[in-house]
Amino acid sequence: MIAASHISKKYGRTVVVADMTFDVAEGEVLGFLGPNGAGKTTTMRMITGYLPPSSGRVSIGGYDMFDHPIEAKRQIGYLPENPPVYPEMTVRRYLRYVAELKDVPSSRVRSAVDRAIERTQLQEVAGRRIAKLSKGFKQRVGLAQAIVHEPKVLILDEPTSSLDPKQRAEVRDLIAELKGRHTVILSTHILPEVSEVADRVFILNRGKVVAVDSPSRLGDRLRAREVVTAEFGAAAGDGVGQTPGVEQIRAALADLAGVSDVQVEPVEPGTYRARLEGDVGSDLRAATAERVVSQGWRLYGLAGESLSLEEIFLALTRDEPSAGEGVS
Repeated sequence: MIAASHISKKYGRTVVVADMTFDVAEGEVLGFLGPNGAGKTTTMRMITGYLPPSSGRVSIGGYDMFDHPIEAKRQIGYLPENPPVYPEMTVRRYLRYVAELKDVPSSRVRSAVDRAIERTQLQEVAGRRIAKLSKGFKQRVGLAQAIVHEPKVLILDEPTSSLDPKQRAEVRDLIAELKGRHTVILSTHILPEVSEVADRVFILNRGKVVAVDSPSRLGDRLRAREVVTAEFGAAAGDGVGQTPGVEQIRAALADLAGVSDVQVEPVEPGTYRARLEGDVGSDLRAATAERVVSQGWRLYGLAGESLSLEEIFLALTRDEPSAGEGVS
């Protein structure tokens, strides 16, 4: 649905986006992440045709942005970081204006506006002037204008900016609802949002792509060690005095294949927690469970540790100055 081929953007000698190529499938949600100045907003502006690339091509729904700009832009709903609203208009009048501007048939304008208002939960302020709205409501008006013409592609630059936690959750729910029916590119600094709604994460740094994958697979690729935590104690019917000790547990687990380190700590009388580190791919969970059971201990819990999206983001962008200081 979206294809970018070798797109670059330069301002004089400053390279903001460098030779970027990617595709976004129909119905996919792609999360854009990167530090300030990494090129996220510039890339989104090139995709929407708002900003021409210095080199490379962009196509939307099969329409080349350079050769067929009108057809390509008709496929897009765009919410820039600062919502493009007219403060003197009421919410409903503004959305009607946007629908007409985007060639929604006159017979469908009213229903399109009503649907956009309902989906962004603007009913209570639909008759008020935008200038009188809170920043959060203005952001929702910006989102409503992006979806009022039911575009195939949505480009959302910081869509939850200025929203409170409840409103953010509502917008996340809306994006999840749009998933599958629209192709979405979402840029945000709120990392949990990307984890919850994105099929793939697209991490930019210094104007280049440093990683593209699902959040879980990114963690697998970056994790240098397999880490497993197990909690267990004496077998049923055993007394506390028969509970294995720290050294006995450590010795029993340390000789598992692939294990490089074992840390054991008491949780409460008769219960211990062990943390095992080993080589990636060594399947420590299965081996640990088997060893605990073979020792006659009761297994209360077993879990593998994974990197959070924030840890992945920091690992990929740490100590890397962004191209074009102050340019996004």
